[in-house]
Order: sequence, then C-alpha cells, then structure tokens
Amino acid sequence: MKKQRRNHSPEFKREAVALVVDQGYSKAEAGRSLGINGALIGRWQRELEGDASEAFPGKGKRTAEQQRIHELEAENRRLRMEREVLKKATAFFVKESS
Repeated sequence: MKKQRRNHSPEFKREAVALVVDQGYSKAEAGRSLGINGALIGRWQRELEGDASEAFPGKGKRTAEQQRIHELEAENRRLRMEREVLKKATAFFVKESS
C-alpha cells in the first residue's frame, strides 16, 4: 500500500527550524518530537538560510530564476522545431527546383 505524502505549511517548517536554531534542539530531537525526519529539518534550515523570502514556495510555484529558466527552455524547444521545419522546407524546394 502506498504511503500518503505529507504536506507541511511554511509556518510549520519555520517553527521546526526555530526549534533547532533558537531553542538548541538537535535536528534529530526536533524531528522525533514533530514526527518527521531530522534531515528534513536540515533541508528546511538550508532553504531558509539561502533566501528566506523565497523559501518554501509551495506547490507549482517557481522562483523568479526557475521561471526564467523554464521560459528559456520552452523558447529553445520552439526554436529547434522551427529550425527543423525550415530545414525540411529548404530540402523540399531544392528537390523541386532540380
């Protein structure tokens, strides 16, 4: 039977990290008391230390940088397809004119 994935709110994540940072709990102790893995708290802590304003964006929300990369990748795919169409059209017209 498949386990249901648990979702934690940004407030829960911040409070879990606060247990470690402010109150001196180890990550393992805090994780046991909250019923989660201590390594998860460590990941949340790194996210908060990296850029607290963009930490825990939620489902499907991208950072500005991730959004820009996504847009550029989509544009790249579109341009590659256009190039392939133009190659085929050029080959077709060269063949027709011969």
